This record gives sequence, C-alpha cells and structure tokens, in this order.
Amino acid sequence: MAGMTDSAFRRLVKRHGGCGLVVTEMVSAEGLVRGIDRTLEYAEYTEEERPISIQIFGGDPEKMAAAAQIVEQLGADIVDVNMGCPVPKIAKHNAGCSLMREPEHAAAVIGAMAKAVTIPVTVKMRAGWDDRERNAPALAKMLEDAGAAAVTVHGRTAAQSYSGTADWDLVARIAADLTIPVFGSGDCVEPTQVVERMKSGVDGVLVGRGVLRNPWILAQAADLAAARAPREVTLEERGRFLLEYLDLLETERVREAQGFRPASTIGNAPRATIDGWSTSFARSVRGTRRDWSRVHSSVPQSTAGDRSPSCGS
Repeated sequence: MAGMTDSAFRRLVKRHGGCGLVVTEMVSAEGLVRGIDRTLEYAEYTEEERPISIQIFGGDPEKMAAAAQIVEQLGADIVDVNMGCPVPKIAKHNAGCSLMREPEHAAAVIGAMAKAVTIPVTVKMRAGWDDRERNAPALAKMLEDAGAAAVTVHGRTAAQSYSGTADWDLVARIAADLTIPVFGSGDCVEPTQVVERMKSGVDGVLVGRGVLRNPWILAQAADLAAARAPREVTLEERGRFLLEYLDLLETERVREAQGFRPASTIGNAPRATIDGWSTSFARSVRGTRRDWSRVHSSVPQSTAGDRSPSCGS
C-alpha cells in the first residue's frame, strides 16, 4: 500500500514473528527505469526483511520487464505486480486494477517480465473491476499460463475500494483452480481472522491494514495457529514500538553497514546522494520521545498495565 509502509516499520513487525514475507509499497516501473531518486527510495530494504518482494506498477510490457530487471539487480527475492490499486491516478495510466480490464494485455505484461528475470514474478489483483467484471478467476489462470509464480487475490472489486466485505469464497475458488500458490487478502484485522482464512484453501494470507492497526497481529495469529494463547501487548510495549520506529527512521542511513540496501546505482543511472534526514526531522523525533515519556509517566499504573491483544481499534 503506497505511503503505508517503510523499511523501519517492516523490520519491527518482522521482529515480533509470524511474518513470512514482506512487500514494499508499490513502486513506479517508469520511475525505476528512469532512475528517479524518490522512486528508488521506495524500493530500498534491509537484509533483515528477507524474503523481500518489491511491488511495481505500470502497464507497458517492455518497461515492466526492464523494471523487473532492476528489481532483480537490487537483490530482491520476488518482483510483484500491482493489479489491484483502484486509485484513479494509477488506473488511468493503464496500471493497477485497470490492467484487469484488459486480460490479454495483463498476461503480456507478466509474460514479458517472466522472460526477463530469474526471480519469481507474482501478481496482486482484486476480484475484478466492478460487479459486472468479476474476472479474477479467468485472469488468474491466464497469468499462471503467462509465467506468474503466484497470485494474491483481494476479494473486493476496484469499485468497492475498501467498502463492503471481501469475497473469500471467490479467493478459495481461485486457489482450488490454480496449480501455483494463491494467497488471499481482505478483512483480516484480527488474529483470529487470519487463522480462519488460512483454512480456506489458500497458501497464505497477506495482511495490510490489519498490521497498521496492530503490528503484533501476525505474531498473535502464529500463536493461535500453534494452539497457544495470543500474546498480549501492554501500553508500555506499544510506546516502545513507537520509539524504536522513530529511532530506526532517524538512524537507518547512518547504519547502512548493518545491512541497509540503498539503491545507489541502477544500471547506468547514477543516483544522487541522499542525506535523507533533516535537522528538523531529528528535532521532531526527540520531541515525540519527550511527549511519550510525559504521557506514559502521567498514566496511572493500573491503566499502563492494561493488557490487550490488539493495538488500537
């Protein structure tokens, strides 16, 4: 999800356990090919995040293949194609979910990419464009034949965006029809829902908004799957997560020797040096730490010790 994840957040979630794969926010294929600094930043990751999938979006087969090669050069384990974004500024450029409206063209994109790289090419899609075009089952089969190594299906249409409910019966039907792995997505905001969806015949569950709401959801789901009580999260632990996140944001470029993978040079496109963090940002981080310390010290011990399996609501 664009603007909803970064390396620091992904690392912290993975450290808690239960996460088998992390995916970057979606990256413009056009920006990768042109070597645009801001675009390249979206594709950066650390070794700690592996296995890592870099998700790209675009609609031109040749450029998508070239972008996939760049992703492979960056050392990613997987290159994923976004065919699920319903945002008009993406869809109007024949990218995101609008690719689902042209199945043959979508298959051509995947075919070109699969021929261009040795790493797996995967796809994230929706149920379809709208209720009249719920073509995910047919398209998923076409993408499998074109060379896709796996597909993820979010059980809503583009027209639904995030309204209504995800159609997991559709997801299960696709999983039963394909020979490649099929992952499901949608409406997994509680650990019990993640575990329940794993029983629907899919090979895995991708969680987006649920992790933003509760960074411990995957670890709690893993507890439930292993017949353990889901771990509880205290107010203190939530505050520590926030401070650790801010610390990673403030220092990640200082600590590149610890495994940070900057996209410094891609092919023949040298990237401008990025110092990344301004003095004002550092001040805001320190201010946030002070604010949290004041809030936490003012909370009665009985409240601070209140234990809850979820983070926010």
